[in-house]
Amino acid sequence: MAASTSRQPQDIPLPASPATTSAKSKKSSTGKAKGKGKQKDTDASQKRRPGKSPRMSSPKDEGSDEVWDWVSLSDSHVSKLPPVFTKDGSYFFSIAGSSVKIFSSSTGQLVSTLNSPQTHKEASSNSLTSLILNPHNAFQIITGSMDGCLRIWDYLDAALLKTFDIGQPILHICAHEKHKDVIFVAVSRRKRDANRNDNNAVVLRISLKASEATASSTIQKSSEVVPIGKTRSPTGVAFSPSGKWLVATAGHKAYVATLSSIKSGFTKYVSPERLNCLAFHPTEDYFATGDVKGNIRLWYCLNESAGVKVAGVERKTQTANFHWHAHAVSSLAFTSNGAYLLSGGEESVLVVWQLHTGKKEFVPRAGAPIQTISVAIASDGVEEYLLGLVDGTFVFVSGSSLKVSRSYARVKLGPTLSHDASSSSKPMPLAVHSLSSTIILPSSHPSSVQIYSPSSSKILSELEVSPSNRVSRRDEQPIEPSYVQKIDVSLSGEWMASIDARAGDEDIHGEVYLKIWKWDKRTSTWSLNTRIDRPHGTHEVTDLSFSPSLHDGSLFLVSTGGNGNVKTWMLRTKTSKGTVKQEYWVTRSSFGFRSEIPRHISWSPDGSLLALTLGSYVAIYDPTTNAQLHTFTYPVCKCKAAFFVGRGRYLAVIGNHDLVLWDVISQSVRWSHRSIVPIDTLVPHPDNSTFALFVRPSSDSSKIKIFSTTSSTPHRSVSLPFMLRAFVWFSPKQTPSDPQRSFSIVGISHDCRIVVCGDDIGSTVSVPEEEGVTAKGLRSFAPQQKRTLFQDIFGKSIFDEPTPVKSEATHQPSSGAVEGLFSDVFDGPAHLMPPIENLYEGLMKRHLKRRPENVNPSAPEHKDEDEDVEMEDDAEVASSGAAVSIKNFEVDMVALVDLFKTHSLQPAKPSAARHTGINEVSKTPGSRMNGSALHSASPAPRTGTPVLATTKPVVPLSTTKTPKSRPSPVVSETVSPSSTLMNGKKRKKATD
Repeated sequence: MAASTSRQPQDIPLPASPATTSAKSKKSSTGKAKGKGKQKDTDASQKRRPGKSPRMSSPKDEGSDEVWDWVSLSDSHVSKLPPVFTKDGSYFFSIAGSSVKIFSSSTGQLVSTLNSPQTHKEASSNSLTSLILNPHNAFQIITGSMDGCLRIWDYLDAALLKTFDIGQPILHICAHEKHKDVIFVAVSRRKRDANRNDNNAVVLRISLKASEATASSTIQKSSEVVPIGKTRSPTGVAFSPSGKWLVATAGHKAYVATLSSIKSGFTKYVSPERLNCLAFHPTEDYFATGDVKGNIRLWYCLNESAGVKVAGVERKTQTANFHWHAHAVSSLAFTSNGAYLLSGGEESVLVVWQLHTGKKEFVPRAGAPIQTISVAIASDGVEEYLLGLVDGTFVFVSGSSLKVSRSYARVKLGPTLSHDASSSSKPMPLAVHSLSSTIILPSSHPSSVQIYSPSSSKILSELEVSPSNRVSRRDEQPIEPSYVQKIDVSLSGEWMASIDARAGDEDIHGEVYLKIWKWDKRTSTWSLNTRIDRPHGTHEVTDLSFSPSLHDGSLFLVSTGGNGNVKTWMLRTKTSKGTVKQEYWVTRSSFGFRSEIPRHISWSPDGSLLALTLGSYVAIYDPTTNAQLHTFTYPVCKCKAAFFVGRGRYLAVIGNHDLVLWDVISQSVRWSHRSIVPIDTLVPHPDNSTFALFVRPSSDSSKIKIFSTTSSTPHRSVSLPFMLRAFVWFSPKQTPSDPQRSFSIVGISHDCRIVVCGDDIGSTVSVPEEEGVTAKGLRSFAPQQKRTLFQDIFGKSIFDEPTPVKSEATHQPSSGAVEGLFSDVFDGPAHLMPPIENLYEGLMKRHLKRRPENVNPSAPEHKDEDEDVEMEDDAEVASSGAAVSIKNFEVDMVALVDLFKTHSLQPAKPSAARHTGINEVSKTPGSRMNGSALHSASPAPRTGTPVLATTKPVVPLSTTKTPKSRPSPVVSETVSPSSTLMNGKKRKKATD
């Protein structure tokens, strides 16, 4: 291995003292312009002379910052409020921050978004906390928010109708159809002391009539506000179905108020555990609660004694107890008939309780902990349960089969689990796949990653990197599953490497796996190619990176571990006897550096140099020979990471507060910069000599300084209103005219949103606007045509097709009332349908066609006896037979029905009389085409003719006459039938 050429610390010129540059910074800060506060680069034209000390920028901030453009590709708001359905169950409403999102129940598509307007108060207090349907108008919803505003919306027209300012943050709202023009709200009490954490609340009765002074203003005041009582911070407020009782749950108590005597306040009933959720029975006056220990209680305390309040006394009452959940019950809901109670929680299991017997059924493996439960009844009477999971997924469960019927998943991010894998100290895997134009993100479960498409704003798939059981925590100690630590995708997009690990404890051993996946272009999926157990022993893997493709096309994977080893992996190809090509990854080399632990890997753009950050050193290696080419040291900087910038000419090394730029060719310090606030990371620009330095001024914002390799002073300083936990370079479109303003970065914020930030995001990044993100009226969405039960059994009827030719005798309904009545008559349950005798007449008129009144099937048409029967040639018959199509199907059916209603042929008997000679065309009176009945003037059939099973006139089938359908089976060898029936018409045959 080549000898190290590292320079000793005493040979490195020290940076200039900060005192010598403070005057310059003060002078420049006094001359800065107002507005965005962008400081000019006064040192950009100066060049470093040989032998001089490198410049160091002032540690003071460079003035105010401009805000970087950013676009959120996902919404991480997961409401704890159960979704609310419309009356017909076609849509449901869900709260997301300060917006109400309206989804289609059948497709899961976001169809509209109602955004709350900003008030004069702080924007952060504009988030919605509650939503209900207006009990007096099914086409309106009422929302409450933390800014103290009640808003009434018309969701059909996406219009805000009224806004009432209550003046206090609204926590819960409820209303009842028996209490008109009033609404009951639970509001947070105003804090007397700003330093005091007051979690008390007050329940108020608010009139929905505006006061005279504010009747004409945009934001109105209520004409009457009546306080009912005080509670702790409530977890639920609800009305009894009769409208006589109002119940609120908070802490360890259930607060009951009698609305007939509202001034008496609340009567308190004590629970042994802290209550978590509340649900009222749909028809009877009792309610259910769930607590933090997994207990479900039914309270039967709503009677006359509940209205008798004794000062200072907290009551206990009779309850029925159900217990299955090992952890807190997150949500409760009764079915529409009140026979069953639904519960869910952290176990990801929906439990269905039969109230009469106490028996239970389960819907397991919902996919994530259940946060909300809603019950919907569609227009066809089918009951469904909507589960809202903590990762934002909506799951529909059929009420009849208790199976998941469909689910609608969006980006699964958010604080979903309580284990350490979701804490901010753990790394979050994030990568961009160029071949599929997708982003690889962490999923709600730490052992999986999800594939997200920015172009369609949808999750394409979910990859389970480490198969694991989805179980809840054990008692109070969380079970730490195996979680994905790092993800890296090769520049070609063909390979992906992942690290998943699980810490060991007294029961299990620690696990670390390096897995290499190959992209299948045919199926557009990742398939596992190689798994390597414990690539660095029991130590963690600190970094992982693919090399850019070298000139010879070779591809390396480099991993660094906590044991101080640096391992390179290479792809090996094996061809078996059957010419089957197999590819797999093997260890190529392993080396270390002075017992230091490597923390970061960086490649030069052409892949010819490998930079490893090891403590206070940055070592440069030749990746093909593992020869150490150079070692950079800086005494005042403890290195965290090193990046090649300026297309590989320079090496930017960052520490906790220091940034040092090394010239790789001259092996000297170009310049250095010291930041007052901690440095997070650095993102180099792949196409020019600039790079972005991310610093952390606070816990809820980020600051980015844009540097050029020519100056230690940032020529731009921008900010973001959130912190980024992980970020990578996101390839934009081609681009802005200014190459210095072409940064584009995708990252995950601390509130778990996927954001694209940078310069001119609207013109450089194609971010489609998701349908439904704006307010749209629901009137434009046509209702979906549903199949009837009759169509499900027998299929679509041909009589439903429009007939091009209408008969005058065809019966048409007098109005659309009959059609509308019977179009969905079979959609409802059988026990709810009217008796069939009430439906028979209308149903027959709707689905069957009446025969013409002037046609008597019992009396065939008469013709003159002297009239001959027209005969047709073979060519004419063939052409007419080919012209028969489905259009004449109805006419043919009527003719066949008439035939079988009139005649029933019996087996033919041998004829007593035989005739010889050439058959002549008989002039039979009443002859008819297309198989219709023939009428004879003879009063009775001859001997030897088939007997007709009818009392109506019959046709004698003499061999000398022309039969209707076929000749008599007994004929002379010298006699040929005169005609046969073909395609419903007669055909004449020649004789010998």
